Amino acid sequence: MTEPVDGKTTVSPEVLTTIARLSALEVQGVSRFAEVAGGVNRLFKRGVGDGVRIEAKDNIALVDLHLILKQDVNIREVSRNVQQNVTRAINEIVGMDVGEVNIHIEDIDYSE
Repeated sequence: MTEPVDGKTTVSPEVLTTIARLSALEVQGVSRFAEVAGGVNRLFKRGVGDGVRIEAKDNIALVDLHLILKQDVNIREVSRNVQQNVTRAINEIVGMDVGEVNIHIEDIDYSE
């Protein structure tokens, strides 16, 4: 058996954003992400323009998702499912705890 090697692993914020994006889109009822206006917040928070914002504080992820849902879905149920799926994915893939997953429903997609 080999000895453990000293060192550390760092995870880019873009990796967390990708995990959150893909795990949210897996949930039935989610159509796509809303584009959120940039403004001053865009300078300080990554991912705001593309509908995902993630901050990491003390190895705890804080997630904000701006979603457009499909028509005729239960908003509360879809939101809960997204929160659970994103939390599970970040925890299992990266090993980080998730402090909160805030869901912002920006629109309903009636184009289908």
